[in-house]
Amino acid sequence: MSLQDIHIRVADAHTVGSLDAILNEIASRLHDFVDTGATSLIDLKSLPFSAEEYEGLRATLGRGEVTARLDSIGDSEIYETRFPGVWWVTHYNVEGDIVADLIEIASVPAIVHSQPEDIYVGLARLRQTLTSVRGEPVEP
Repeated sequence: MSLQDIHIRVADAHTVGSLDAILNEIASRLHDFVDTGATSLIDLKSLPFSAEEYEGLRATLGRGEVTARLDSIGDSEIYETRFPGVWWVTHYNVEGDIVADLIEIASVPAIVHSQPEDIYVGLARLRQTLTSVRGEPVEP
C-alpha cells in the first residue's frame, strides 16, 4: 500500500460550523415560538451554504408526517420536518427553478392559510353554485 492508496477527506470546519449555526438558530426560533407564538422565516437562499451543508441540513431536519403541494404561478412544496413546528417551504417558478427556499417556524406555514379576499371570492362562487342548483337566490 502506498500513500496514494490512502484516501483522506478533509472536513471543512466552516461547513460544520455553518450547519451548527443554522440548527442553533432554528432551535432558538422554535423556542421563541413555543414561548410567545412568534412565527419566523429563515431564507436559505440568502445563506452562503455549500451543497454539502444544504444536504446536511435536509438530512438533519428530515421529514415529518405532513406534506402539502401548492400549484400557483409555480409549484410549492411544503413539508413539516421531523421537528413539529419546523417547516421546509420551497417555491419553484414555472420552469422548475427554486425561487425561494425557506425554513418556517409556525404551527402551519402562512402560505397554506386562506387569504380573506380568496375566502370572499369562494363564498360568492359557492352562493352562485347553490343558486344554479336550487334555481333560487341563497340567503347570506
